Amino acid sequence: MITMRSSLNTVKPEVRALRAYSLSPHRASVKINQNESPWDAPARIKEKTQRRLETRKWSRYPDFLPASLHERLAEFSGWRTDGIIAGNGSNELIQALLMVTVGPGKRVLISEPTFALYRQITTVLAGEVTSVPLTAELNYDTDALQKLVKEVQPDVTIVCSPNNPTGCVLSDENLRALLTSRNGLVVVDEAYHEFAGHSVVPLLHEHENLVVLRTFSKAMAMAALRVGYLLAAPELVSEIGKAVLPYNLNAFSQTAAEVAVEFYEDELRPLVQKIIAERGRLYGELTLIKGLAPVRSQANFMIVRSSMDPKQVFAELLKRDILIRDVSGYPMLSDYFRLSVGTPKENDLVIESLQEIFGASR
Repeated sequence: MITMRSSLNTVKPEVRALRAYSLSPHRASVKINQNESPWDAPARIKEKTQRRLETRKWSRYPDFLPASLHERLAEFSGWRTDGIIAGNGSNELIQALLMVTVGPGKRVLISEPTFALYRQITTVLAGEVTSVPLTAELNYDTDALQKLVKEVQPDVTIVCSPNNPTGCVLSDENLRALLTSRNGLVVVDEAYHEFAGHSVVPLLHEHENLVVLRTFSKAMAMAALRVGYLLAAPELVSEIGKAVLPYNLNAFSQTAAEVAVEFYEDELRPLVQKIIAERGRLYGELTLIKGLAPVRSQANFMIVRSSMDPKQVFAELLKRDILIRDVSGYPMLSDYFRLSVGTPKENDLVIESLQEIFGASR
């Protein structure tokens, strides 16, 4: 009989040493812990999607290559159709990209704190992670990044811009410096780019070593359907595609993504603008609460430095039916929690609750 101990010995030591990517199982009416859109996908998008699927046979596989979606994404993003891969969320595409580039002896450079999945997948693939701390102001340390690119010569450099969880961005000028430092890939995760009003996609025309990742889970209000896409040079896309599973994107998600792109200007962009406006209001209100110091963000969330233990803040808000994200376990963020920008009503409840918790009053 095989014992559990001998079974676990087949798992790579690097994997066994990893802490699994996880999220607390808590629930609350005001859910501002996962950087989702506080508004559901608009009714017009849902209705149009359902109408298009009325005659779709569930017994048949989705398109092997979602050509129609790729065409719409090309027009939407300003990039070429043969340089696009649509996936089951951008997480799948992060994994596929690293699967074809990372192995023993391969180096990945990241800045931290950042999205934990970059380090986790690299480690699972037996790659080496080199990290650069953000500055004391929680911005990208571009000088340190450029220095390490030259010294370490990473095979892949990953930049989340705006960065999760801090909301900082990397300028085009500094990105160009990374792209020209060597021939390794530079990956820009643009999961939150709509809230910054800027994209690096135009640089794809100049740099064949640039890869851009995007998602439908944030500004597109479709986190439940798991759609993301990758933009890169066609030759690179052909190689990355080898690590993507067949039929990775179901027919419903494909169709909904096409409709969302078509309705973006009329239905989704206005929601993005509302979130940006609320982000500014929320930041201003939090600065008035003694014991809190919010950090300016160009995403749909912000981190907040707290004079109270973030775990206690988390617990106190949960008592009030509000769920935030405790990020105090991240590097450099022992005194911080993160909250997504909610609806005006939700943000009012958050502000009032934090005023009560920290003994503030108007």
